[in-house]
Amino acid sequence: MANLYLTEQNSILRKSGDRLIVQKDDEILLEVQCHKINAVLIFGNVQFTTQVVHELFEHGIEMAILTRTGKLIGQITSPATKNIALRLQQFKRYWDINFKLSLSKEIVAGKIRNCLHVIRQYTYNHPELVIENEAFALQARLREVESAIQIDQLFGLEGSAARVYFDAFGRMLSESFGFPGRKKHPSTDPVNALLSLSYTMIFNEIASLLDGLGFDPYLAYYHSIEYGRASLASDLMEEFRAPIAERLTLNLINNRIFKPEDFYSNTQDGGFYLKREALKRYFVEYEGMLNREFIHPRTKENSTFRKCFRLQAEGLASSIQSGTPYIPFAMET
Repeated sequence: MANLYLTEQNSILRKSGDRLIVQKDDEILLEVQCHKINAVLIFGNVQFTTQVVHELFEHGIEMAILTRTGKLIGQITSPATKNIALRLQQFKRYWDINFKLSLSKEIVAGKIRNCLHVIRQYTYNHPELVIENEAFALQARLREVESAIQIDQLFGLEGSAARVYFDAFGRMLSESFGFPGRKKHPSTDPVNALLSLSYTMIFNEIASLLDGLGFDPYLAYYHSIEYGRASLASDLMEEFRAPIAERLTLNLINNRIFKPEDFYSNTQDGGFYLKREALKRYFVEYEGMLNREFIHPRTKENSTFRKCFRLQAEGLASSIQSGTPYIPFAMET
């Protein structure tokens, strides 16, 4: 199963039987069976019929509505029965300071470990790049995470680790792309545009998954609660940033899959975004990354990143309900 990305402006999504049809004027652009779809993501001015929504509900498929540049506007979700027992326990755990701190430490530690892995993996293949100081600094932050006694400390350590890591990340990128460090809202350059888009895609997938499993996606433990933000998805996605978004960005740029001319600057907000045809190519690469099989480092079974999202969400549910320690996803060391 894969996501269906609709980017052709002024097209319309219809249904025929159990098949979805993308049509523009009198031309059929795509036909696909519903059982092959994990989610539908609509970018910009793409219309859809109420019959399509009914069909998606019957198959438990979520639809996300986004702007042309990838900003999430809203989601249409089937009103399936929710796991009220999980939600009750989720809210109860929110007031457990020790649980929140323990889980938050695992989240931050998992993120830093995976950042370290990206650096080590890159330098193994490119020994000419010396970034030992950055690796040592990340190891130091990791040790400090273990001894943290407050969540505010973790935010400081995470921020410090991110600055060190992105300094190294910038040196791993092709010289044809400049990287001023992590910039967002808006992204000020093509590299940050790719990172932000990838983070958005991961966030949307995890938020939908959490909702489907019966969580309240808005109640988080590490990230603060904000009106309208699925903060629990922010918690769970931290360990996947480096393995997916940052490795994908390195691959897209260093292998010249994308070039500077594939991006444009929006005159309204000054942000950089992928052009329409390049965006279509991006979705192909993103799907390839999420569905590529590998041996899970902990279970030793065949897996994909999309399967890992569910595995980690289920692990979080187990931790919330039974108190078992949460084990973040870690790349092979």
